[in-house]
Amino acid sequence: MLVRALYVSRAVGPQTGTVTAQILAAAQAHNAEHGVSGVLCQGQGLYLQVLEGERAAVNQLYAQILLDRRHRDVQMLSFEEISERRYASWSMAHVHLPDDDAMVRMQHPEFDPYSATGAFVLKLVDELLAGGHRIDKPA
Repeated sequence: MLVRALYVSRAVGPQTGTVTAQILAAAQAHNAEHGVSGVLCQGQGLYLQVLEGERAAVNQLYAQILLDRRHRDVQMLSFEEISERRYASWSMAHVHLPDDDAMVRMQHPEFDPYSATGAFVLKLVDELLAGGHRIDKPA
């Protein structure tokens, strides 16, 4: 059974290029091996991540994320059964959220992913990908 999970967390410490590169390299290797696909959006002290794959693999990965000391305040925004993947092309795509990004502006400067619906945040992730904000290549 395929599932899609979307969570948000806050970074512990600065989100440097080195930290991001380490996270992406580990995620891409792990996810390719375990049949997980998804997107990581990071910036402004936040991580938004979508994970897709078999339920057991996604649940196991999420359990590891909860223990990861690089972030805190991890909250699941949505978890759903799916018939097909939305992000099948990427073991882990990466979207950087710069200061002037739609994530921050969105005509709603008070946007808070912790209080937004999962559907709204997932739509935002899709818009960021479609808008060319992705900075890595498909796996």
